[in-house]
Amino acid sequence: MTNCDGHSHDHEHAEPDDTNAALGASLRPSVDFPGVRCLNESRPNAGRDILKYYEDRMSENPSLTSQEDIDEDPELLLIVPFTEAVSMKSLSVLSFSGRDEDDDNATTAAPRTVRIYVNRSDLDFETVRDLEPTATITLVPPSHQWMEEFVGGTIDYPLRPSGRFQNVSEIALYFCDNYAMPPGSGGSNDMDDTDEDRVSTEITYVGFKGKGTNVKRKPVEAIYETRGMKKDHKMPGSEYYGREGV
Repeated sequence: MTNCDGHSHDHEHAEPDDTNAALGASLRPSVDFPGVRCLNESRPNAGRDILKYYEDRMSENPSLTSQEDIDEDPELLLIVPFTEAVSMKSLSVLSFSGRDEDDDNATTAAPRTVRIYVNRSDLDFETVRDLEPTATITLVPPSHQWMEEFVGGTIDYPLRPSGRFQNVSEIALYFCDNYAMPPGSGGSNDMDDTDEDRVSTEITYVGFKGKGTNVKRKPVEAIYETRGMKKDHKMPGSEYYGREGV
């Protein structure tokens, strides 16, 4: 079983209103919104709702929150199909949770690790826990993300190796842990031996950058749940602040 081990991350800071063309243009116009789904979301279509326009990135609502269960890991599996094959260059993730370090009564926490899977239509929690990801990114902690001089921008995490993110028709983001959990405990049973209650993971914005290929995705016949429940799905890196985003 693969755990969410910590990964070091080097990064640069740019002004919040900078545009980094090297990271590509917003891929939001290529998202197949009716096909977006998220497992373990606390509200139907919450995963779809955080794929906001860039100008709405700083809005706290709507947000995506994992279901409240103090005995279950606060995992989220966000699956985003595209209407055409795309070449992906970067990912942006934003959360307002943890903005106030002195808040001892916080009921949610920002995600710590995201494991990324490309062009896999057969994923559920049991699968992603054991499956080698296309890439793994450790997100910056909230205390860093909300430093006064950087507020207003986004952090764009380059997707590497770039060859694995060409001709992408669907991407899955597995948020396996958050900053209220011990490092490396997500996506495994490591927390089963502790008395700590789980705190829900909360995300307010997800964006993708890259470019389209004008190659339309072939339709796939499938039936999806309107609200993915965890109990029904158990089978026996560098970043840059930029202006443009989803």
